[in-house]
Amino acid sequence: MTLHLSIALWLPAAAGLFGSFLPRRLPGRVALLGALAMLAYAVVFLLDFDRDAAGLQYLTDELWITELGIHYKLGLDGLNLFLVALTAVLFCATLVWCNMRDWERPRLFYFHLGLAQSAVLGALMAQDLALFVVFFDLMLVPFYFLIGAWGGPGRVAATTKLVIYTLVGSLLMLVAAVATAVLATPDGGSISFALSDLRELPLADGTQQWIFLCFAAAFLVKMPSFPFHGWMPDGYRAMPIPVLAVFSGVLSKVAAYGFLRIALPIFPDASADFGELMLIVALASVLYGSAMAFTTTEARLIVGYSSIAHLGFVMLGIFALRPEAAQGAVLAMITHGLVVAPLIFIVALLAARSGGSEDIRDMGGIAFRAPVLATLFLIVAFANLAMPGSANFVGEFMVLLGLFQAKIVIAIIAFAGVVAASVYTLRAFIRTVHNRVGPEVSSREISFGDGLVIAPLVLLIIALSLYPQVALDGSERATKTAVQAPAGVIR
Repeated sequence: MTLHLSIALWLPAAAGLFGSFLPRRLPGRVALLGALAMLAYAVVFLLDFDRDAAGLQYLTDELWITELGIHYKLGLDGLNLFLVALTAVLFCATLVWCNMRDWERPRLFYFHLGLAQSAVLGALMAQDLALFVVFFDLMLVPFYFLIGAWGGPGRVAATTKLVIYTLVGSLLMLVAAVATAVLATPDGGSISFALSDLRELPLADGTQQWIFLCFAAAFLVKMPSFPFHGWMPDGYRAMPIPVLAVFSGVLSKVAAYGFLRIALPIFPDASADFGELMLIVALASVLYGSAMAFTTTEARLIVGYSSIAHLGFVMLGIFALRPEAAQGAVLAMITHGLVVAPLIFIVALLAARSGGSEDIRDMGGIAFRAPVLATLFLIVAFANLAMPGSANFVGEFMVLLGLFQAKIVIAIIAFAGVVAASVYTLRAFIRTVHNRVGPEVSSREISFGDGLVIAPLVLLIIALSLYPQVALDGSERATKTAVQAPAGVIR
């Protein structure tokens, strides 16, 4: 069976565009149908994917701009297969959540959500460097409008800061992408931006280094990693809950994925040269994110700083340059996306029961009056702190296993982040669910509609905890290939 990735890629944007011409009650339903159709494609991809085959599958490759050697090239392998599925799942859950609530200017709102999903999918599927840059930058456009038009207090300042940070990174990436293709082209040869061609055209060490740093800056801003996270606190405060769920759940993964897809295979010498620097940045992110998550009382920012710490572990796995650590990083990306989205939705439900406050000091005392909500929160909290037996634990264990073999001192220090995750996660759970009832807390059980959003995500967390091997088997070949070249440089 031939599956055309372009159909799956553009379905969400097409549904959002079509819905923008319909009466105001219909755009949300049409956008949800588009996301469900994309989810169906993702399920078929997962079931049909040949885990023993090398290289890309479901390949689409058409020469787009002949003079510049830019291809419209899409494909799936073990690096992006599960991230595409994660994107489909989280956008479906988000659109179900959105359809149960009223939005101003719903036509534009759902159009931007559909465009955002297609942009994320395009960045994940792109197998041409120029095409990746186009989709990577396109992701920012719908989120600029979603935050600026539907965000909370301080949205203008937050949006401005987000645009400045990401625009600087995107410009550096654009320069680096053009330089990569031009400088890699042999004398008399034809320029090409296809990743498969660029991997076969090695650059000089000095050239690799400055180009790698440009890509790294763009990726570290988007993740975000310390100290490139300056936009994050204001951005997280201002984003509408459903927008924050997909932003934190999938956009940061595109940046981490960029290191595995582009930086390591195309710039192996620079990846090895700057490996220790990237490990130090990742370690700083783990420690800083953990410390800030423990000290803040804003529920959103606890989730945000926790994400910085978790993505620090992902970076540790990538730049350990060990196959098992890279597999752990890919698994950690998937599990973090599955965990952070329901966490954000639960924050919204708890705030709705505490007079609108998202400060954990104003919450508490709902465990016995809302046992289903408390139980769902408990499962997600255990997954977030990487409780042994959870898929998060497997991912972090594999990262630390590979890191111990590569850089034992960094691995020992990074272990403090595992301990800290237990502290700040349990602190937030106990304060928001147990203890005394907050001054304005109205204890009530989770509604059926909200449960319809959160419960399937929790079931996926449990399923992946019981059998993480499905993701590990699918990503094994591709992750080994991604780290092979820079690891060979070190040896």
